[in-house]
Amino acid sequence: MNKSRFDNLEVLVHAPQGPAHAPPLLFVHGAYTAGWCWEEHFLPYFAAAGYAAYAVSLSGHGNSRGRDHLDSFSIADYVADVAHVAGRLPAPPVLIGHSMGGFVVQKYLEDHAAAGAVLMCSVPPQGLMASAFGLMFNRPGLMKDLNRLMGGGQVSLETLREALFAQPVAVDDLKRFYRLSQPESYRAIWDMTLFNLPHPSRVGKSPLLVMGAEYDHLIPASLVEMTAHTYGVPAEIFSGMGHGLMLEHDWKKPARHILDWLAAEGLQ
Repeated sequence: MNKSRFDNLEVLVHAPQGPAHAPPLLFVHGAYTAGWCWEEHFLPYFAAAGYAAYAVSLSGHGNSRGRDHLDSFSIADYVADVAHVAGRLPAPPVLIGHSMGGFVVQKYLEDHAAAGAVLMCSVPPQGLMASAFGLMFNRPGLMKDLNRLMGGGQVSLETLREALFAQPVAVDDLKRFYRLSQPESYRAIWDMTLFNLPHPSRVGKSPLLVMGAEYDHLIPASLVEMTAHTYGVPAEIFSGMGHGLMLEHDWKKPARHILDWLAAEGLQ
C-alpha cells in the first residue's frame, strides 16, 4: 500500500503486480470514516485482481485537508475532491461509493464521465429523509448516538457494531474502527437531506451497479431497491450482511460480485 497525496487530499493506493486493467478503481468512503475503510480488504483484493485501486479521503476526513473546519464542507466540495483525484488518474475510473460516498458518486455523474459506477448501501437520490424517519421510529437510540458522533461526541462500541455490522466482528477490530471514526459535516448531511439532491435525469449513462445489505439499519434494502428502480437497474441485496459491506466477515461476497460485474461490462 502506498499513501499518496493529490495536493491536499490523502489517497491510499494499491497497484497490481503486473499490468493493470484499463479502468482504475476509485473508492469513495461514507460519513464518519475515511479512505481507511477500503484499506482493510477491498484495496488489496482488487489490486490482486489486476486493478489499480485508489481510495480518497474526502476533505475534512482522514489525513486530508480541513479537519479543523469539517462543517464548512458541502457535498459539492466532496464531488470536487473526487473530480480532482479522478483527473489525475491514467484513465477515467470506475467509481465505487459507499453510503454518503454513493451519494457523492451520483452527484459526480451529473457533470463528469466515468467508466462505470458502483453504489454500495448508498444514500438514495431521494435523500436521507426516509432513512432518518426509519431510524427515528425503529432505532431511536442509534439515531441519537449518530447525531452525537456527528458533533464530535463519544458513543459506545455497541453503537458502531449496530450501525455497521450484522455479522460477528472481533472486539479488537471494533475498537480500531472506533478510533478511526470521526465526526461528519453538518452541511454535507443537510445537503443529502434537502439541499443538494441528485437529479437522476442528469446522471450519465455509465454502467451502474447498485448493491445493498439485508440487515442495513442505516440505508435499508427497501431504499437500495428504490435507488435501483430510479436508475432502471436491478439491486443486489446481500443476505445476512449489514451496512459496512466492505468490513463485514463476508466482505468477499460483495467484492467478488463487483469483480464479476466489471468483467460482464468489459471493464477489465
